Amino acid sequence: MESIRFAVFAEGLSKQYGETRALDGFDLTVPEGTVCGLLGPNGAGKTTAVRILSTLLRPDGGRAEVAGLDVVRRAEEVRYKVGLAGQHAAVDEILTGRQNLVMFGRLYHLGAREALRRADELLEQFGLTEAAGKQAKHYSGGMRRRLDLAASFILSPQVLFLDEPTTGLDPRGRNEVWEAVRSLVAGGATVLLTTQYLDEADQLADRIVVIDAGRAIAEGTPTELKSRIGGDRIDVVVRSVGELPLAAESVGRVSGVEPGIDEDARRISAPVGDRVAALTEVVRALDSAGLGAEDIALRRPSLDEVFLRLTGHRAGEAGKEVAV
Repeated sequence: MESIRFAVFAEGLSKQYGETRALDGFDLTVPEGTVCGLLGPNGAGKTTAVRILSTLLRPDGGRAEVAGLDVVRRAEEVRYKVGLAGQHAAVDEILTGRQNLVMFGRLYHLGAREALRRADELLEQFGLTEAAGKQAKHYSGGMRRRLDLAASFILSPQVLFLDEPTTGLDPRGRNEVWEAVRSLVAGGATVLLTTQYLDEADQLADRIVVIDAGRAIAEGTPTELKSRIGGDRIDVVVRSVGELPLAAESVGRVSGVEPGIDEDARRISAPVGDRVAALTEVVRALDSAGLGAEDIALRRPSLDEVFLRLTGHRAGEAGKEVAV
């Protein structure tokens, strides 16, 4: 049986800033040609991990390899194997899309003709050929992000690090970036993605690693992680906040467990067994209690619920540590 080749490997990584432990024995393996989603609350250590793996920061302890190379001892070689796109697009808004890519090519020591050829290849690959002659300041958020991704791919890196790549983008812009990432992986790249958008990880990641307080606390496919908190769930949205306690009691009798309550959404959520029977019983229980529901729905567990169960925080909320 052929052994799995890891594009990214980390064992026992540690990093401390003053009294704050950003990483505290962090382990990670990412097989070649896959997308790994690194999820965690603010301050969990996601960005610190990416900075170490991309050679921008030295760890205090542990070891890591990217593309088979030690990130400390062979840092310069690693830099020619990886691409990095941070939380904000690093493009010059005065230059055109093509000029930006040519500039990055020259910075990577490509000759003038080769830099132009590579720029045109990437403009086509990322769907930016028609906008190649426009200044980047006239690009939409999604186009600017795709240009940033293209710049990180000047040397066709084996591993691409994306640190919250769609922060601040509208849904259309996010979809444009997602399609670009899928295209890169289809071409053989490996992607390590940090994100606070759990639907993004659900859409893109082959496997997900949840990090909290500098340690990996869970990993698996999105489906495997969701299965940890049970099967189907029923959501009931009531007409007013005042109806929540009585509605929760009714739903709890059907499900056999204490349901979750979201006061802002006026929603009650609980796991159920038989989908059809549970739906029927909940409707009857609410009717017997004299309650009407604005909406009742059966669904699968979400990554947000997994994240909350594992970390005690919703995505985007601060964790135990200072954001690093």
